[in-house]
Amino acid sequence: MYFVYIIFSTSHHRYYIGQTQDFDDRIIRHNSGYEKSTFPYRPWVLKCLITKTSRSEAMLLEKKLKNLNKQRLEMFIEKYGGRDEA
Repeated sequence: MYFVYIIFSTSHHRYYIGQTQDFDDRIIRHNSGYEKSTFPYRPWVLKCLITKTSRSEAMLLEKKLKNLNKQRLEMFIEKYGGRDEA
């Protein structure tokens, strides 16, 4: 299983979108400062987590989400944030 996730920086009010096989480890890495791109914006909280069966599906959804503007991304989170489908 692969996960597409949207996390939110509570200190800087920005979103980060990524995909991984191990979300628990990845969120720890984001909040511990191991990821250069997210280090300055800690702490991060989960807003949306979607399960995909293959990495290619996860990468496709990640790319689509990264192309959304903030308003459309927030609409996506509102619609799918509590569910495992997209």
